[in-house]
Amino acid sequence: MEREKPLIVITGPTAAGKTDFSIKLAKAIGGEIISADSMQVYRELDIGTDKISSDRMEGIPHHLIDIVYPDVYFSVADFVKEADRAIREIRKRGKFPLIVGGTAFYIRALLYGLSPVPPADESIRRELSKVSTEELYSSLKKVDPGYASKIHKTDRKRIIRALEVYKLTGKPLSSFKLPEKPRYEFYGYFLYRNRDELYKRINNRVDSQIERGLVQEARKLLSYGKGITAFQALGYKELLPYIEGKVSLEEAVRDLKRRTRQFAKRQFTWFRREKGFKWINLSEIPEEEVINVIKDDLRKGGVL
Repeated sequence: MEREKPLIVITGPTAAGKTDFSIKLAKAIGGEIISADSMQVYRELDIGTDKISSDRMEGIPHHLIDIVYPDVYFSVADFVKEADRAIREIRKRGKFPLIVGGTAFYIRALLYGLSPVPPADESIRRELSKVSTEELYSSLKKVDPGYASKIHKTDRKRIIRALEVYKLTGKPLSSFKLPEKPRYEFYGYFLYRNRDELYKRINNRVDSQIERGLVQEARKLLSYGKGITAFQALGYKELLPYIEGKVSLEEAVRDLKRRTRQFAKRQFTWFRREKGFKWINLSEIPEEEVINVIKDDLRKGGVL
């Protein structure tokens, strides 16, 4: 029986250049791309998520992009289910599944499985949705200080999920341990750049997003309401104070750049804990050389 194609995971901090690199890699080894970005699943979030356009895909099939509307709740369990399905389809076509994105929690759940936490409870969720994010975070710090310290105080989606789990089980979310054995054979690569270069790329990306109409996209998204998960995406919630007339556009943009840099730092921190990832500095190693490194790894593993 022929050995199944392993997953190739391309991750790294935001603005490192994962998207363009993954297309070159897919062409070089015969792959299809599964997005591991928790916000690119949403339609209408194009500029803020720096979503790849069809003309930039260069004929490489992309999966898990634009699959739900902004007011639909899409969980990590939904992601794993859809990604599993896409992996099966890609393998049937004899291609490599390339998992590409920076949502670390989604990548870990796909590779290792979900912790045994209970599913969502709509009645509890409705009850919690009536409470302000500040009050929710204060409650979370009391019942699960460990988890509260790992997430941002404005991350309403994860705060509600953690409180929901506590209400359902009486146990903090941080007490549920994640599986340690991989569900899939995988080759992992963390692509990054020198800090000054990465921060310059982040600033340039935000400036480009504003020029391309990010403010208008955020205004349109508001028609679904402030409480939707999609509005928690980086690039939208930071513009809300400007849209509401509370700060200048310059202040909002400065805040967005700062928070994006903070997000990049958290991505570095997360993947320092993860096993099985080779770190590659794109500031020092040309992309063609990186592709050769990955091809060599696959050959050594007997899968190319």
